[in-house]
Amino acid sequence: MENNLIVSPSPHIHGGDSISKNMYGVIIALIPAFLVSLYYFGIGALVVTTVSVTACVAFEYLIQQFLFKKEVTLWDGSAVLTGLLLAFNLPSNLPIWIILIGALAAIGIGKMSFGGLGNNIFNPALVGRVFLLISFPAQMTTWPVPGSFPLTYTDGETGATVLSLINRGSHELPSYVDMLLGNMGGSFGEVGAIALVLGLIYMLVRRIISWHIPVSVIGTVVVFTGIMHVVDPYSYANPLIHLLSGGLLLGAIFMATDYVTSPLTKNGMLIYGVGIGLLTSVIRLFGAYPEGMSFAILIMNAFTPLINSYIKPKHFGGK
Repeated sequence: MENNLIVSPSPHIHGGDSISKNMYGVIIALIPAFLVSLYYFGIGALVVTTVSVTACVAFEYLIQQFLFKKEVTLWDGSAVLTGLLLAFNLPSNLPIWIILIGALAAIGIGKMSFGGLGNNIFNPALVGRVFLLISFPAQMTTWPVPGSFPLTYTDGETGATVLSLINRGSHELPSYVDMLLGNMGGSFGEVGAIALVLGLIYMLVRRIISWHIPVSVIGTVVVFTGIMHVVDPYSYANPLIHLLSGGLLLGAIFMATDYVTSPLTKNGMLIYGVGIGLLTSVIRLFGAYPEGMSFAILIMNAFTPLINSYIKPKHFGGK
């Protein structure tokens, strides 16, 4: 028979799409946020991004070529995308040697230890970020002030993020305009809300992702934090601040929607997104760490196989 049925691991992409086409589509969607980061963080954003992408590509090549001894698949764009997303989750003043460790953790532990693309359980970029956060908490929570361009990118004025200020009980927050445009502290790829939303629109129009995960994540956080704000407006920030600050938009749009680590069905995606939103809200409001997006996504990544097992589409002709 010429038309054989081929069974392979996820991600399963049908029609005229391909893995590489969609990976590069996501990379294009990240360009507006990258331009915003260059505007506000200058050479630091460029250095961190270049090192992260180069290191992820190099580590994947070395592992495939010399450890797995199999065909190198760098051209599918997944290593480049992992490097970009890892960089977007880092401060723009992070030393190069720490970035290299994060890239090795992302590719070596988060991706290749499971067998490579399509087999990893957790989002590789978030594995790298959390690994660095646990290993180097001081460096990973030192945020450059936007617009300060020292001669050496690792030196310069630093400040707190919006979520850190809220966690301390401060009410001196950036304006909504600054938060929309990205003029605030944080991981340099998460600060430009408008740019991230432009990336979302691009991916929805190109059908690279569906609306289910981003909308369910963002909607859950807005509803939960909104209820808490109504109950105690002095202690809990309003939902718009939670929406525009931290890694909520970056995580909901670009990290939680990862093909491999998210559920396959639309109903499963909604459950997955609600779970991420609830965990993020609980960590932000009641946890010691002001940001919970990375941890929430990784936790729900672990539940994805369970969701896929119990939330299944009807078989053809089924009731």
